[in-house]
Amino acid sequence: MIRDVATQAYGAMRHDSRRTFITVLGMAWGIATVVLLLAYGAGFNTAIHNIFETWGVKVIGCFGGRTSMQAGGMKAGVRIRFTDDDLDRVQANVPLVRHITPMWNMSIHTTYGDRYVDNFATGARPVIQAMRNLTVAEGRFFNEEDNAQRGRVVVIGPDAKDVLFKGQSALGETIRLNGISFEVIGILDPKPQEGDNSVNKSMYIPATAMGYLRDTYYVDGIWFDYEGMGYEKIEQNLREVLAASHNFRADDRQAVFVFNGMKRLNQFEIITTALQVLLAFVGTLTLGIGGVGLMNIMLVSVTQRTREIGMEKALGARRRYILLQFLAEALAITFVGGLVGIMISYAISYGVGSLTLYSALAKHGEMGDIRLVIAPKTLMIAVSILSVVGLISGMLPALKASRLDPIEALRYE
Repeated sequence: MIRDVATQAYGAMRHDSRRTFITVLGMAWGIATVVLLLAYGAGFNTAIHNIFETWGVKVIGCFGGRTSMQAGGMKAGVRIRFTDDDLDRVQANVPLVRHITPMWNMSIHTTYGDRYVDNFATGARPVIQAMRNLTVAEGRFFNEEDNAQRGRVVVIGPDAKDVLFKGQSALGETIRLNGISFEVIGILDPKPQEGDNSVNKSMYIPATAMGYLRDTYYVDGIWFDYEGMGYEKIEQNLREVLAASHNFRADDRQAVFVFNGMKRLNQFEIITTALQVLLAFVGTLTLGIGGVGLMNIMLVSVTQRTREIGMEKALGARRRYILLQFLAEALAITFVGGLVGIMISYAISYGVGSLTLYSALAKHGEMGDIRLVIAPKTLMIAVSILSVVGLISGMLPALKASRLDPIEALRYE
């Protein structure tokens, strides 16, 4: 029976090949639109993740501010500053903390011979490399031994290297940071740089070596990464630990400013999820238009084949056989259109490659561009939508055909 139905469906499609071609083309365009829009939404989400991954996602940074609420008999407006003791408290009392480092930032004047650059130097422990995803293009990053020995070594950004060394090798050379000599041991890979941001001119030195340049009793910030996904609870625990040691209220958001990478990413994910839903809705509407075209064509086919349907019923064909016959024809058109549409979407995705997004805003921002990669999940969603549209579009004409009165159908001219 299935073979007979398939044969009849194929014959009906060949009977009016022009009509079938137009209908297949409409379904193909609809499914291609769905696939490409879903791929665009997934690519946008991946681009946002890549941008955040460049700077580190599972990291939290906290910086002292001023209290805005009275607490423990102390008036508002008290300045909060952190020391190395606070790092020990956070390490001991905040669950799931993996690595932690103090951080100092300062504007410096860097010279090499008669060349100079005004930039920023960051002092931190070696774990900052993994926490901030700092990849080294040449040489190495400083290690625990450098930090323990207060080694005057420095890892410089690519733009700082270009300004100071003009294409020459920088490894092993000595530069002066505010007049203090430091040996260049590594060159960083470039980071995305928006506008006049001087991130690629930045330099990193061991935390202990920062003492050569400034007073390091108070730290500018505390950075740490963590295990698990409970970023909100970890942030709340951090505020409670610091509030207890510095005598301010844990809900005082002005006392301590916290950068939570995962929270920021999840805020953007809400936007990307909404975008994906919107794009899927638009694609479904487009495919629905193709489904309406399929339904109209099938209704025309039912009208043209009314006498044929009456003859089949007069010879004993059951309603379900008639329904299955026309539904199979509609699903066959849907299948062929879907196959063609998927092939079109793959051709477009390979032809386009990537769409400019972050690279239009930031130098070295190519990792934040949208890549039209058609994932298996995207295909599954698109095929599911196609199946529903094809089933609905074919079911109504098939029901009409199956419910025709055989006597009236035989009289039809």
